[in-house]
Amino acid sequence: MSDPMTTTELLALDAAHVWHPFTQMQGWLADQPLIIDRSEGNWLIDTDGQRWLDAISSLWVTVHGHHKRELDDAVRAQLDKVAHSTLLGQASVPSIELAAKLVSLAPKGLTRVFYSDSGSTSVEIAVKMAYQYWQLVGRPRKQRFVALQEAYHGDTIGSVSVGGMELFHERFRHLLFAVERVATPHAYRWKGVDPLEESLAEIEALLAAKHDELAGFVVEPLVQGAAGMLMQPAGWLRRVAELCRRYDVLLIVDEVATGFGRTGTLFAVEQEGVTPDLMCVAKGLTGGYLPLAATLANERVYQAFLGRFDEAKTFFHGHTYTGNPLACAAALANLSLFETERTLERMKPVEAVLAQGLAEVATLPHVGDVRRRGFMVGIELVKDRATKEEYGFAERLGFRVCQAARQHRVLLRPLGNVVVLMPPLSLTVEEARLLTDAVRDAIVRTT
Repeated sequence: MSDPMTTTELLALDAAHVWHPFTQMQGWLADQPLIIDRSEGNWLIDTDGQRWLDAISSLWVTVHGHHKRELDDAVRAQLDKVAHSTLLGQASVPSIELAAKLVSLAPKGLTRVFYSDSGSTSVEIAVKMAYQYWQLVGRPRKQRFVALQEAYHGDTIGSVSVGGMELFHERFRHLLFAVERVATPHAYRWKGVDPLEESLAEIEALLAAKHDELAGFVVEPLVQGAAGMLMQPAGWLRRVAELCRRYDVLLIVDEVATGFGRTGTLFAVEQEGVTPDLMCVAKGLTGGYLPLAATLANERVYQAFLGRFDEAKTFFHGHTYTGNPLACAAALANLSLFETERTLERMKPVEAVLAQGLAEVATLPHVGDVRRRGFMVGIELVKDRATKEEYGFAERLGFRVCQAARQHRVLLRPLGNVVVLMPPLSLTVEEARLLTDAVRDAIVRTT
């Protein structure tokens, strides 16, 4: 057996062959990338044996920590049965059990589960379902969607179309379908006086004028994650849901980032008593173990797709690994841990420590805004607190702060000038203190 490759050898192969997502590869090696080899709890361990606090949950997916025994055991047990079987013309035990579990936990009224493999595809499916729904019920003019200006819902063509982040999406404009845009009700950079009432007035005016053309309103509930952890005003989501019901526009909530405890409740919509028509989940669904997503639908939507074979009402969409048994087994074990370990209760004292540490960060001269909901945190860095002047894109300030945090063995990832904290729900009080201390020191040393 040959000796394992060194970090230098692995980096050379990586640079020669791997094209990393959302990465300018020309500067890849200069950014001193890490190669992760193993893990333990909330820590990742690189090929040089150094330990790193995974303060972004490996891109917002890890829930109960890495190498969790119960999740490891669930996947191993499923491997002893079958690793994959199709849901096209067949069924599987884990996919059935998981669908029933999701329905039992989801807002009342969501009764059907359509599986896919990523957050992007779960949104793509919801958009296609909503579009086809209105065709099937005899209202073919309802083809357009409403979304927020800084929305991010994934990277497939449909999910990019309902997205609204110029940096990510401008290049693909001619591939996309048109969407009605409304302003993001983000208090820190709101141009008016009252983001809640003024945003709702804009939305109601749009729905009143064009509801006969609108198929659905797509929105991340409570927090717009990739937009920079933008927080919606209290009551906004509930009143948007009321407007959608009044004007008969399907409400599609994207819980890909906010779901599975990230905001302090299992699903963010619970905090405003909202039941959408379609709900998209992914990321934390399997606890960060395997790719799996689901689009949950209510009976109103589902029933429209039923009919004789010759009516061709079928939802003609699917994925090879739809409802993969290994992933479903991991998801079932992940959801079970929420109950047995009382995860949402155990988060509370850690949230308090995060809040205390972030209050100190908020006083720093170049911190314009600190936003938090549960374990979703955004720290916006500005040149001037009084004017809210932003740092230029080329300055890479957020990136430099995240690099500086490595001095404390803390892994972060920026969204432009916003430093994002999204730790696993298993974060300890001691790790929360380390995290906020590291961020504060990194900002001080970088700005």
